[in-house]
Amino acid sequence: MSQTNTPAQAVATEELPRPERFDDVKGWFWPADQLLFDWFLRRQEAENRRGDLLELGAYLGKSAVFLGGYLREGESFTVCDLWDSPAPDDSNSAEMGRSYATLTRRAFEANYLSFHDALPTLVQAPTSVITSRVAPASCRFVHVDASHLYDHVHGDIEAARTLLVPDGIVAFDDFRAEHCPGVAAAVWGAVPTTGLRPVVITGTKLYGTWGDPDPVREDLLTWLEGRADLWHGVEEVAGRPLIRVKADRSTGTPEHPVSRHEPLPAPEPAPQPEPEPAAPAAPEPAAAPRRSPSLARRVAREVLPPIVARALVSGRRR
Repeated sequence: MSQTNTPAQAVATEELPRPERFDDVKGWFWPADQLLFDWFLRRQEAENRRGDLLELGAYLGKSAVFLGGYLREGESFTVCDLWDSPAPDDSNSAEMGRSYATLTRRAFEANYLSFHDALPTLVQAPTSVITSRVAPASCRFVHVDASHLYDHVHGDIEAARTLLVPDGIVAFDDFRAEHCPGVAAAVWGAVPTTGLRPVVITGTKLYGTWGDPDPVREDLLTWLEGRADLWHGVEEVAGRPLIRVKADRSTGTPEHPVSRHEPLPAPEPAPQPEPEPAAPAAPEPAAAPRRSPSLARRVAREVLPPIVARALVSGRRR
């Protein structure tokens, strides 16, 4: 497809991200969802469930960086996003310009390579092409966080269903956000129309499967019982139990990937200005010279009897 180089040229003059820790990567990936990603992916590893990883919509790579830490030997990780490419239709172009004006592939790559040795397979195209790039029934975990437009989300749901293994897990972002009604309509609409079976929801994501949800739901409830920092409840939705999870301020996070960047040295403190020399102290006034007694008075004191000398001096004063 044709591309324009204008965004890439613009970012070339900007400093690319250099995250020193996972939290430095820009994006929206809250603790409750980090914990659930970790739990689902570790459960798959513990049960030796093989399959690839797929992310539709990546922004600057925060969740992709996280997902890359669970990739095992012999598996592949594919990320599909438009990045700098023009959107395929006017409505999608308007959404991109409004919400993701700074989205660039180079920034994604810089973030990802700060934590991993090699990039995932990158598909720079609309998510509608993904079924031609990834084999059917090959993925064990799919994260959908791409367009918010109903028709596009509907296509992403069909793609996830095609690409997941029978018991694979799909996570849909923004399924309840007020600014994304198209996502909510498409995701909840997939429950009666495609057989999607929701397992758990957070404030931002819905996790489900097209396989049997009961074993994974029971294991998840057991795990949640031991988490005092995660509130959870169960409600019946469309005839099946649905777990709700909510984090609080005490909620921790799983271990994050480690950045290859050392923290930048702290800037040296600015030199302090030289203190101004103190103003010289004003000289104290000189004491008035002591007047010496006159010669007559000295002679009178030394020669005359005291009574006569006093009388003489007193008379001179008058």
